[in-house]
Amino acid sequence: MTIHAISLFSVKSGAPPLWRWVRRGLLLLLGLVLLYGAGRLVHVALGSFYSGERGPYLQMPAPHAVTLRWQTATATIGSVRYGLLPKQLGYHVTEGRAGEEHALRLTGLQPNTLYYYVIEADGEPRYGGAEYWFITPPETGSTLPLRFAVLGDPGYANPKQLAVRDSMLEWLGAHLRSGRAYLDLLLTTGDNAYRSGSNEQFQTGFFDPYGVIFRNIVVWPIYGNHDARRWAFFDLFDFPTQGESGGVASATEHYYSFDYGQVHFVVLDSQSSSMRPGSEMLQWLKRDLSQNRQPWTIAAFHHPPYTKGSHDSDNKGDSRGRMFAVRENVLPLLERAGVDLVLSGHSHMYERSHLLNCHYGTSDTLTPAMLKPSKEKNDGAVVYRKPFEQKNSGTIYAVVGSSSKVDNGSLDHPVMAVSLRQMGALVVDVSGTQLKARFVTDKGNVADSFTIIKDRNSTSAFPCDS
Repeated sequence: MTIHAISLFSVKSGAPPLWRWVRRGLLLLLGLVLLYGAGRLVHVALGSFYSGERGPYLQMPAPHAVTLRWQTATATIGSVRYGLLPKQLGYHVTEGRAGEEHALRLTGLQPNTLYYYVIEADGEPRYGGAEYWFITPPETGSTLPLRFAVLGDPGYANPKQLAVRDSMLEWLGAHLRSGRAYLDLLLTTGDNAYRSGSNEQFQTGFFDPYGVIFRNIVVWPIYGNHDARRWAFFDLFDFPTQGESGGVASATEHYYSFDYGQVHFVVLDSQSSSMRPGSEMLQWLKRDLSQNRQPWTIAAFHHPPYTKGSHDSDNKGDSRGRMFAVRENVLPLLERAGVDLVLSGHSHMYERSHLLNCHYGTSDTLTPAMLKPSKEKNDGAVVYRKPFEQKNSGTIYAVVGSSSKVDNGSLDHPVMAVSLRQMGALVVDVSGTQLKARFVTDKGNVADSFTIIKDRNSTSAFPCDS
């Protein structure tokens, strides 16, 4: 007896009906996937554009320069007139060609100097008057006091966002500094435009609510995971790649540093740059910190190394392990270099640690030797003392993520001295050997206040081998 093997692929009349249907189904599925991908790509691309007016905002400051950006609804040739008095604008710079997005670098400026400006479109005034001004930073190393504010995950447009903004501005107005502007600069901790970081969402969630600040005060927005869902972020903002604002050139806008007087700021990309040991960002970080000579150093990035808010830093699956990578690979470099304050967001709460050193594991690995709780208060603020220049002398970690929304969480991370399910913004003053920070809520209350004092007579560091 002959046994005939029957194959779906060998019948002379061609593929049998079953295989044809399977093949057609696979081709149809592939076509739908490609169609969805193409549609998604077009949607993302279109979301990276915004057609309309956008008021002026200041970027990339230096003692002798600043960049001024704005947008017009139609293509125009932009120009800026600027000077020391509102009606004496003796300096003038003009673009070489017409466009809708405008950026002009003003150079030859004097440090720590107030300038007024008028923006023109095709020679006609568009923005200007006594309320359009900026102040250049002082020379690097200057001991002039610095005041900056931190907006945490600020880009969710809603009435509570405006309440935080207004309460912050009211508090600043009630606590003005003699002879100084109400702010010197503004930082965010990422997620500047919800939900997807589109250009339109940047307008409604970022430029519309904060534009009154941006026309006078330089903004340094951090790159967050929601910002990364579109292509708008790095088109909208100018960041130093060649050390234009101080620090070591990074050759990328994803991470960089800048100086303001006696404070050195380090901005890292915890969203898309590798944080593996030996990565380009961490190699640059080592170089930058090794060459830093400022008495105060502050680092900022989106993903917090410690949190029990709307995210859990003990969960390696949370945020694809980025909080683990920050804690294990970035913090040792920061602490060895004596970084004083680390700012992050992502978790929509306010959490602030004790003075901390060498805790690079999950919360159950914390030991008492890694913490230095405050033992004194000054003017209502808890005080932490550090040696003036010694490394590994402790860092305070602040999660500022509730400037436009607040979520739920256990709020019980053991490194934290304060954990609050409250909306607000952080205001930081640095003067001489003292850094003082206040968390101002949407109700205008100061819910947390802490001070770091650099003590020239102290040698109380606590290195990792203690």
